[in-house]
Amino acid sequence: MGNRGMEDLIPLVNRLQDALSSVGQSCSLYLPQIAVVGGQSAGKSSVLENFVGRDFLPRGSGIVTRRPLILQLLSANTEYGEFFHCKGKKFTDFDEIRKEIEAETHRLTGSNKGISPVPINLRIYSPHVLNLTLVDLPGITKVPVGDQPADIEYQIRDMIMQFICKENCLILAVTPANTDLANSDALKLAKDVDPQGQRTIGVITKLDLMDEGTDARNILENRLLPLRRGYIGVVNRSQKDIDGKKDIKAALLAEKKFFLSHPAYTHMAESMGTPYLQRILNQQLTNHIRDTLPVVRTHLQGQLQDLNKEAEKCKQFSPDDPGQRTKTLLQSVQRLAVDFEKLIEGSGDRVDTVNLSGGAKINRIFHESFPNELVKIKLDERKLRREINYAIRNTHGVRTGLFTPDMAFEAIVKKQISMLKGPCIQFVDTVRQELISTVYQCINKLSSYPKLQDETERIVTTEIREQESKCRDQIVLLIDIQLAYINTKHEDFIGFTNDQQVYNQSNKKNAARMAGNHVIRKGWLTISNIGIMKGGAKEYWFILSAESLSWFKDDEEKEKKYMLPLDNLKLRDVEKGFMSSKFVFAIFNTELRNVYKDYKCLELACYSQEELDSWKASLLQAGVYPEKVIVDGQGNGAPENFPDPQLERQVETIRNLVDSYMSIIYKTIKDLMPKTIMHLMINSVKEFISSELLAQLYALGECSALMDESPEQQQHREEVLRKHAALKEALAVIAKFSTSTCTTPLPPPVDSSWIQPSSPTLPRKSVTSGKPVVRGHAPSVPRVHAHTPSPSTDGLQPNRAPPGVPRRHPPAIPKVK
Repeated sequence: MGNRGMEDLIPLVNRLQDALSSVGQSCSLYLPQIAVVGGQSAGKSSVLENFVGRDFLPRGSGIVTRRPLILQLLSANTEYGEFFHCKGKKFTDFDEIRKEIEAETHRLTGSNKGISPVPINLRIYSPHVLNLTLVDLPGITKVPVGDQPADIEYQIRDMIMQFICKENCLILAVTPANTDLANSDALKLAKDVDPQGQRTIGVITKLDLMDEGTDARNILENRLLPLRRGYIGVVNRSQKDIDGKKDIKAALLAEKKFFLSHPAYTHMAESMGTPYLQRILNQQLTNHIRDTLPVVRTHLQGQLQDLNKEAEKCKQFSPDDPGQRTKTLLQSVQRLAVDFEKLIEGSGDRVDTVNLSGGAKINRIFHESFPNELVKIKLDERKLRREINYAIRNTHGVRTGLFTPDMAFEAIVKKQISMLKGPCIQFVDTVRQELISTVYQCINKLSSYPKLQDETERIVTTEIREQESKCRDQIVLLIDIQLAYINTKHEDFIGFTNDQQVYNQSNKKNAARMAGNHVIRKGWLTISNIGIMKGGAKEYWFILSAESLSWFKDDEEKEKKYMLPLDNLKLRDVEKGFMSSKFVFAIFNTELRNVYKDYKCLELACYSQEELDSWKASLLQAGVYPEKVIVDGQGNGAPENFPDPQLERQVETIRNLVDSYMSIIYKTIKDLMPKTIMHLMINSVKEFISSELLAQLYALGECSALMDESPEQQQHREEVLRKHAALKEALAVIAKFSTSTCTTPLPPPVDSSWIQPSSPTLPRKSVTSGKPVVRGHAPSVPRVHAHTPSPSTDGLQPNRAPPGVPRRHPPAIPKVK
């Protein structure tokens, strides 16, 4: 072994395993260990039983090992076993150990041959073993048996990958000699996670069951499919020997006799067999522990540092202390106020990059959703002209009017203003819903105290609804104020006497001068109504300006596909398809001309409702308005075609006056609505949470009951303290050990190109002939001797490709908090 320090390394890891087992599997996964990997009935359990010299593992048909078994072998004068879940109980009868393994497996997985990644920890003391720690994993299977889940193969592979993808884990790849080694699942998985072969040890079982005239000499001499650490052959008991209760000691003698008497293995008999495998594993695990111990220490220190602050809070927290409860209540309310303000003002520490929320969503309601609703009212052109026609005719009565009546203008304007109440009230309701959603997002952080969370939610939502009622009354008042007096002397109103034509021309010139052809929006859209024969739906980079809609091949904007002028364009909603996940709207020409090539309309699709609304708002800004179809249910005919030219002129005059005055109203409403809501709802709720919420909670008279912890919080605090203590204990164990011990260098690299990558490819053949390529001799496995320290090449490989599993990617390494 080299020295006493090296002999203590494996018991050291066992003590670490015990210290960390109390806090779950996540920490112990990073400890140095040997994982036994192989297919069903490959002989893994027999190899482990041969190490111990006892029958103690469950046996049977199909999948028997259904939970990882962490087996710690410790050399001692007496022989007994201990389970971590049965502390203090010694099992001297190994049949009882088998029954306990079966019972503990059944407790978690049931009787349906299911599996569980939660390990069973078994420690065996015996004078016949060397210090060794192994993890017996479920055998790799292909086909579900009985009521096993259909994805049992992938479940087992995922579980195996959880262990072997860690750099601190050595891989014992067990393969039967009577199967094709190139198809070994164990070697394939090992290659995926250990492409350099620094952690893989090959074991060949069932050498005595090979066909007569065949042998595994080339494999065991590391010639055929070379591994850096080489192969070791073993001969286990047959099923007949097991049924006949053949003693393991006799089986080991028969194994030794087999290697000495077989002509193909005589020259290597000393480096074959179970005792030699046990010594090699002991030596290589010891060296591996020594090399990886600094990394383990660094990892545990990092975990401890992350937990220190939270553990200190948990230690200081006294749930029954009234002063502590009051302090926690005060801090919780203050944190709620700060979090709410950050979400509204957009200064939060954590920025959501997936969805809009809080203040950003309210801003979108202010400047996109609400203006869009106003435009829908404003642009009901046919209905407006019909109403003006009826108002003029009803104002004149039986007489034919010579002048345009003021009363008709006021009647139409007041009706248009009254129509704003619905969208404005809906606007307040939408903001209220988003405000409550934002409050819920903040209050969820009080889940540790359910009563406090419920009362806070009730009080704050009640306040929001009260402020909503005040805001609604104020908005109705604003609209009533606009109805009370029609100010035809407003500086922006054109008036009856102004020349309408001059106004229209100057207005268009000013608008063109102000807007120019500046870019309003850019983004990806899919043209979804192009037939498959013409290329099908494609995604393009669209640029919307004040005068045109252009699209390019990509966002580099080099290859322009088309430019569509915005003249006479309108948009309409398109129903979402049954199989489609996209949101669609259409652009068409009001004069029934083709919009694009031979298409009457252009259907554009995006990925979310928010994106759809945003594009609509941008198109409105560019002057592309939504279509509004009006059906006259009274049978009054089309009001646009007037037989009386004088009436037509009066309608046109009032229409222009209404448009001028309503543009003033829309401008005022769009300006005052966000200000009113911000003042009466949002700012008031912020002020309430920061100033009055605590007082109202105190007024309940149940402050002590409010701070009762939830069972989940109590459990979390206990887990934090337990994990913190376990990490400190583990680091204390490492601190007592000196790593100034002897080690053995890793064997040199070998050619491992024989293992194909995970993706299915055709077998490679020689270019010059159909014969398989003959490989040269690979270096044999060196004997392990103690010598002076030398740098080990068995380090981590930070730049290697991430591991993968055939037909399925390996699971991500779990992040331990």
